[in-house]
Amino acid sequence: MVLLVTLGLIVIFALVLALPFKLKRVEHNLEIFLFACGVAALSIAGFAGIPGEHTGWSTDIVIEALISPLNITNVFGIPVGIVQIVLLAGLILYVFYHRIQGAVTGFARRVPVTFIVPGLIIVLGLVASIISAILAAIVLVEIVNALPLGRQTKIDITVVSCFSIGLGAGLTPLGEPLTTIVISKLAGPPYNAGFGFLIGLVGIYIIPAVILLALAGYYLATRVHADDLLLECLVERESIQDVVVRAGKVYLFIMALIFLGEGFKPLILSFVVSVPSAGLYWINIASAVLDNATLAAAEIGPVLTAAQIKGALMGLLISGGMLIPGNIPNIIAACKLGITSSEWARTGIPVGFILMAFFFVIIFLPGFFGS
Repeated sequence: MVLLVTLGLIVIFALVLALPFKLKRVEHNLEIFLFACGVAALSIAGFAGIPGEHTGWSTDIVIEALISPLNITNVFGIPVGIVQIVLLAGLILYVFYHRIQGAVTGFARRVPVTFIVPGLIIVLGLVASIISAILAAIVLVEIVNALPLGRQTKIDITVVSCFSIGLGAGLTPLGEPLTTIVISKLAGPPYNAGFGFLIGLVGIYIIPAVILLALAGYYLATRVHADDLLLECLVERESIQDVVVRAGKVYLFIMALIFLGEGFKPLILSFVVSVPSAGLYWINIASAVLDNATLAAAEIGPVLTAAQIKGALMGLLISGGMLIPGNIPNIIAACKLGITSSEWARTGIPVGFILMAFFFVIIFLPGFFGS
């Protein structure tokens, strides 16, 4: 039975990776597809029978999937989630759309785009750990949408910027659910992790990574695509209905990722947690399609060494930018700007592998950069 469960989950994982790039209908209905795969994975996981661990469906998992998109933090005692933020920001941007577009367009006329783009990537990457990756992504798409660039250039810049936001959000427990989970799991001995723990652990890697991504953004801003000559916005002003539908899609997306993460729990518990830190770093490429918070919850704990925690966390943060499901900023940007899975992957996969290889050398190979 365990072998059948493993094979079934591997098949679902392969489908999640392949079908969005093979079938247009799946690509254009990614939320529904991932939700269906999550339901299937969670159903199969119920047959795993891992001692001491609950797998498969439960009331707690259903409640978590229903509530999590609506409650990731509390502001003055009021639960606030990604859906409310996306919906409220969408309504505000709907009201002030022309003013925002005019302000950004006017700024772009006075300041070279080759200066705006790297500045945007650095600033949003570094402030994402304070204002949250969600708000950083919302600001990103509005600015990118108004820049006088063509569709492909805007997509490339958006993907690179989301890498920066995802990495920058890893500096504090305020940035995203993953970091909140890591700090809560390491709050006791021997790490006694507090607010500054992540900055001390991975800040030396994340801050240079954000700068490198800004340099990549500069290069992208200097390239000229044929459609750049049109100087048109990627998307026009949304209707109220569009704003509400997008919030609904984000809700379904988050539910799907929770189901997928819990559904693949048997694979994580059986194989991933026993892998050495360098292997864990590469295996966490799974974060490109799974909820990285779920992976962090399964992998990271006080029994791990600082080197293992560092490797696992960097693998999760970097690979989260490679595909749309990998991180919340990706989901928001793709939904808002109409970026397909294939379009995202064309930029996201090469950038992700370059970053993964670069930081593998720095973190794991002795003698490099003082490691």
